[in-house]
Amino acid sequence: MNPAALLDFLHDLALHNDRDWFQDHKATYDRLRADFEQDVAYWLRELVPDEPALAGLDPKKCIFRIYRDVRFSKVKVPYKTHFSAYFAAGGKHSEAPGRYVQIGANGQTLVAGGLYEPTKEQLAAIRQEIDYAPEGLHALLAAPAARQFFPRGLAGEQLRKMPPDYEASHPEANWLLHKQFLLMHTLPDAEVRRLSPEAFRAHVLAALRALGPFGEWLGEASHGG
Repeated sequence: MNPAALLDFLHDLALHNDRDWFQDHKATYDRLRADFEQDVAYWLRELVPDEPALAGLDPKKCIFRIYRDVRFSKVKVPYKTHFSAYFAAGGKHSEAPGRYVQIGANGQTLVAGGLYEPTKEQLAAIRQEIDYAPEGLHALLAAPAARQFFPRGLAGEQLRKMPPDYEASHPEANWLLHKQFLLMHTLPDAEVRRLSPEAFRAHVLAALRALGPFGEWLGEASHGG
């Protein structure tokens, strides 16, 4: 996949987000989509040795549609302005912790992982793990690969006040406020364009691999350790 060519297409799509323009450029979209599928297949294949639960996933089933569901949205543009894929045991709609790749113009390119919409039960179990044994999370965020790709640490939306049963003075209060548990690595457009297709593919793979320990920790924590 040529990431610069994909950014060019997605930049233009953002400027002309309508069916007529998209149909006029459908051949370009189809070619770029096929190239993206090849990279997704490569990333998936390379992740399987470290996460055997991903084995057997169809790369195409990891990729999200570019078509937006506008039925309940105030924004009625018909197309997303990024390509994206999600790697998780059970597929892209799984409740298990996963890894996510998104490529888009205007600063939308990122590699992320964790739990975006944890269930009530998962939230309770993760907070309990943070309360009882936060050293595991401290250790994985201090690892060299985590510091390289995710120097800002834990990301995601937070509550405005502490969840029930936890005091505001808790030493891990900032983590306990989280209702999403994510690590995120962003790539500015200039960096995406600077990288060759091979270098971009390798960079994304390295970031995806760096998410492995976090996903393992979340998987264990969300099931009560």
